[in-house]
Amino acid sequence: MSKRRIIVVGSTGSVGTQALDVLAENAADFELIGLAAGTQLDALVSQALEFSVPVIGLTRPPGGGESEIRQRVQQLAAERGVTDPVREIHVGPNAAEVVAGAAADIVLNAVTGAAGLGATLAALERGSDVALANKESLIIGGSIVLDAAARNGAALIPVDSEHSAIAQAMRSGTHGEVSKLVITASGGPFRGMTRDALRRVTPAQALKHPTWSMGSMITINSATLVNKGLEVIEAHLLFDIDFDHIEVVVHPQSQIHSMVEFSDASTIAQISPPDMKLPIAYALGTQSDGQTRRLTSGAVANNWGQPMHWSFEPVNHAAFPALGLAVEAGRRRKSYPAVFNAANEVLVEAFVGGEIPFTGIDKGIERVLRAHEPAAEHTVETVLAADAWARGFARRELVTQSAHLAESAQGKTSGGS
Repeated sequence: MSKRRIIVVGSTGSVGTQALDVLAENAADFELIGLAAGTQLDALVSQALEFSVPVIGLTRPPGGGESEIRQRVQQLAAERGVTDPVREIHVGPNAAEVVAGAAADIVLNAVTGAAGLGATLAALERGSDVALANKESLIIGGSIVLDAAARNGAALIPVDSEHSAIAQAMRSGTHGEVSKLVITASGGPFRGMTRDALRRVTPAQALKHPTWSMGSMITINSATLVNKGLEVIEAHLLFDIDFDHIEVVVHPQSQIHSMVEFSDASTIAQISPPDMKLPIAYALGTQSDGQTRRLTSGAVANNWGQPMHWSFEPVNHAAFPALGLAVEAGRRRKSYPAVFNAANEVLVEAFVGGEIPFTGIDKGIERVLRAHEPAAEHTVETVLAADAWARGFARRELVTQSAHLAESAQGKTSGGS
């Protein structure tokens, strides 16, 4: 059996590095032919040297162009006493897209945020299956991404633990027998807090997830439940299940990653420790025809000889309205999901930077959605235009305005003391 050719974009992030761990565990099955990252040059080059990767891309190099990067590659190769395998180096905003569009059997897209859309479409247009850790590209692209996959005979394979769980559970029945998808949420670090208490939480608190180790954007999204909203939209698109039949429940232990309820009232759950290597391995072992060979993940299985407790509770929508806003955006389709995601990315950065309060994230998203007027057609161009508009609106009307109000209030307080 020949090795499957694989490309990983977003290779230096949390999911990307864990994917390389899984590939190392299954080296006999894969040939890693391309890597792309954002800014971490040395990490990217180290990966390329370790796996003998011939093509790399860097979207936001720390300085210099291709020749400077080539010098760094040769320097690090000499320091490690290895042969430099890198033949092609791509630099600039489209580097990940170029790398993802090379001939491969599967492309794992682990880019964070809307920036991953180009790589997803490039891979699908080439006919490569896409293991999708970058949920945003499907959410903002919607029918554009689905059409590209269908037109080129390529598969979209979920990497998110929740959607991997659903994909596994759905093998227990037919699509017509599914009555409900149940997506579980850990509840994040602020589970049980009131809306008033959430106004005072800090970025440091929000970045301490109780069960998962993830990048800052995904961790904050988990704290606001934005991530669950995006996952509902993704589940709707991946599995063709109506929003009315997708439910989110809080499961703090993060052991049941999602469930599928069937028409006979039977519910099938996928259970495992909270380790991203499991869904990554499942995705990489999945073929275009849907057949999966389970790979070695490197994760540690549950110890069923130890007592354990699992609990479930409803989402507090009053404290965490972002989930409902995401579902509303998904129902409205067109560019609304792109606007939701773009506004959130700007507002999360503003919160982490201390410019707005935690509750300013979902309040800001709501304002941007209300102000948005979608184009008549849904194309890549209109999606990108809506994305740019939402970012500008969020920065100009929400973040900057919030900073001015804070300065004004501080000035009044100082003047009266």
